[in-house]
Amino acid sequence: MHIRVAVIGGGSWGTTVAHLAAHTVPTVLWARRSDLAEEINEHHTNDRYLPGYKLHDDLWATDDLREAVRGADVIVMGVPSQGFRSALEQVAPHVRAWVPVLSLTKGLEQGTRLRMTEVINQVLPGHPAAVLTGPNLAKEILAGDAAAAVIATQDYVVAQHLQQIFHQRLFRVYVNSDVIGCEVAGALKNVVAIAAGMADGLGAGDNTKAAVITRGLAEISTLGEAMGGQFATFSGLAGMGDLMATCMSTQSRNRFVGEQLGRGRTIDEVIAEMNMVAEGVKTSKVVMELAREHDVDMPIASEVYEVCQGDSTATEAYRGLIRRQAGGVEHPTLEYR
Repeated sequence: MHIRVAVIGGGSWGTTVAHLAAHTVPTVLWARRSDLAEEINEHHTNDRYLPGYKLHDDLWATDDLREAVRGADVIVMGVPSQGFRSALEQVAPHVRAWVPVLSLTKGLEQGTRLRMTEVINQVLPGHPAAVLTGPNLAKEILAGDAAAAVIATQDYVVAQHLQQIFHQRLFRVYVNSDVIGCEVAGALKNVVAIAAGMADGLGAGDNTKAAVITRGLAEISTLGEAMGGQFATFSGLAGMGDLMATCMSTQSRNRFVGEQLGRGRTIDEVIAEMNMVAEGVKTSKVVMELAREHDVDMPIASEVYEVCQGDSTATEAYRGLIRRQAGGVEHPTLEYR
C-alpha cells in the first residue's frame, strides 16, 4: 500500500495505533515533547505511557508538526477532546486536500457539545471524517492479545481503505456507517465506567456492578438513539463491547477515577496524580446538557456528574440510585399486552 499515515498525539492510545499502522504502511507519530520523539526513534519505547512495551521498529516520531503532516495520506487524531480542536487547527495549514481524518478520541467538546467528527468537519471541511472505536485497551494490544475495533464513517470507500491499514491477524477491524452511534457510545461509556469504578471503591458486589453496567448501557442507547444513532450499534463493539472493557479493566482510567472516588477521595485529588486524561469526568457535564436537550432521563450519568462536580460523594450517589423509583418496564420501547 502506497499510503503514509501521520498520528497526532503521543499518549498511550495514539502510540498504540501508530504502532499498529506501522505494521502495514509508513507511519509517523507526532509527539509534543522532543524527548519522547527521540525515545521512540532510538529505543522504540514510550515509557511514560506504555512502560515495558516495545514499539514497531519502523515507527518514526517527530516533534515537528509540519514535517509529520505534510506528506500524509491519512491523519489520525489521538488528542483528548479538550485539546482536539486546537490541535486540528494547527494541523490544518499543513494537510493536503481531501486527506481523511480519523479520530481516536472518545469524548465530546465542552461548550459546543460536538462529537469529534463534527469538529473535523468544521475545521477541515471537505476532508472525510471517521472514528476508530471499540473495546481496545492499549497495553493488551501491545502485548499481542486479540482485539476488535470499528471504523465508522459515512463514506464506505474511505472506510475500506482505513480498514486495510489497521486490520491485522490479532486486531480485527470492522466498518460501520453509524458515526453518531459509535461516537456517542464511545463518549458515554466513560461516564458509566466511573459509576462502575465507584462500585468497586465502595466494595459493592458483582450484582451491583452488573446492574450499573446494564442500566448504563440502557442510558447510552436511549440518548444515542435520540441523537440519531442506530439501536444496533449500542449492542456491538462500539457500544456494549467498549462499555464492558472500560467498566471491568484495571487499565481503564475512568474506572480508576470512579474507584478512587468510591474510596472517599476528591475528584481534584484523583486527577492531580494522573498523567493521562479520564474523558468521562468532563464528558459527564456535556452528557447532562444533552440529556436535558433531548428530554432523556439518565440517573446514573446524573449521579456521576454530581460526584465529579464535587456536589456529592460516591456513597451518596449510590444511595440516590437506590432511592429512585423501582419497577416499571425494563425496555420502554417494548410493549407488554
